Amino acid sequence: MLKVTNPATGGTIAELATDTPQSVAVKCSAARAAQASWAARPLEQRLACIRRFREGIVSHLDRLAAILTSEVGKPIRQSRNELNGLLGRIDFFLDAAADTLAPRTVFDADGMHERITHEPLGVVVNISAWNYPYFVGANVFVPALLAGNSVLYKPSEYAMLTGLEIGNLLHSAGVPQDVFQVIVGAGEAGAALLMQPVDGVFFTGSYATGARIAQAVGPRMIRLQLELGGKDPTYVCDDVEVAAAAASLADGVMYNTGQSCCSVERIYVHEKVHDAFVDAFVREVKGFRIGDPTDESSYIGPLTRAAQLDVLEAQVADARAKGARLLTGGRRLDPPGQWFEPTVFSQVNHTMALMREESFGPVIGIQKVAGDDEAVRLMNDTEYGLTAGVYSKDRVRAERILAQVDAGSVYWNCCDRVSPRLPWSGVKHSGIGLTLSTYGIETFTRPKGWHLRAP
Repeated sequence: MLKVTNPATGGTIAELATDTPQSVAVKCSAARAAQASWAARPLEQRLACIRRFREGIVSHLDRLAAILTSEVGKPIRQSRNELNGLLGRIDFFLDAAADTLAPRTVFDADGMHERITHEPLGVVVNISAWNYPYFVGANVFVPALLAGNSVLYKPSEYAMLTGLEIGNLLHSAGVPQDVFQVIVGAGEAGAALLMQPVDGVFFTGSYATGARIAQAVGPRMIRLQLELGGKDPTYVCDDVEVAAAAASLADGVMYNTGQSCCSVERIYVHEKVHDAFVDAFVREVKGFRIGDPTDESSYIGPLTRAAQLDVLEAQVADARAKGARLLTGGRRLDPPGQWFEPTVFSQVNHTMALMREESFGPVIGIQKVAGDDEAVRLMNDTEYGLTAGVYSKDRVRAERILAQVDAGSVYWNCCDRVSPRLPWSGVKHSGIGLTLSTYGIETFTRPKGWHLRAP
């Protein structure tokens, strides 16, 4: 049985029967048998199913948000934000799918016709994440279904009730039960999925787990995508409006209690504005309300995973031992629940775990730099490469800096932002492959090249 608990209270919400290796194999076999008929449906029929899924999200939005908050601890307003934001992503896929998947003639002359078509991969595994289960899951299963694949969807064990709701909504919208299968369980269920004869594995989670998946799946030569962690840096230049930059970055650090792969996790500030920025930043953070995530006024909720409390405590202790200055926060709060104070350090450096290892919580280090060159060097001094940002009034300066940073997504005067129109990818330990944009539709297909010569 899988026990679902409320991270704000520690109470049990539900107990769910888990899939076994045998039941996973049965579901995979059923998905394989159903895939061809799903792919054979006209695209307009698949689009209609996803439109009805969108309608279901709208109709049940408040109930779905309450479920998400109960099992993940996301403040209720942020849960609704995720669901409302999902609608725009679905709209993008609905609008872009037909043109992206359409056959394309690339040459037609002298009796030779060349064409590209897109065939579905077949059966794909989607091992999703708990921090944004609607965003992260839909980035995979919506385009995968539109492209004609069947999906074995394993939500995180920390967002399993939400995953089951997603399955119910898709089935109610007309996606056949066998085409979209929800796998219930934790690590054992995920391991069983990787043993199945599937055509693609799409995983979102930690680098350590992603590396194990790559090792297991790599020799099989199937499509593999790994969306992993980040240690996302931002550089604040000396020409900024300090208060505005501090407010934007405080939200970029602390939104969703810092539990986002693209949360800002390192801040570098030009020495000319460092002190003023730190003061303004701390004021912003101290204004964030910690409290019951079902309360509309709460901004900081509990950590979803209890084990992360130990990680944050270790980073705080390491930073303090190495000379960092604690400006606010720095400790876990008393039970019940899994709470950690919003925490800000200055006088940090790259000998500290806080500046090198993923925090995934409401903790941030702010480091003073002498100028742009030092900022670029420090921003690139990481094993990760997911996002990076620059705050400056000068667009030319910002773009020059961002061009030198190793990251899949870069920001000017914004942060912690994802657009369905742009590819979402990482470099180094932040992963391989991509979601979103038209590339994120094509990734669920095999391009086939046609060489047709007239007799």
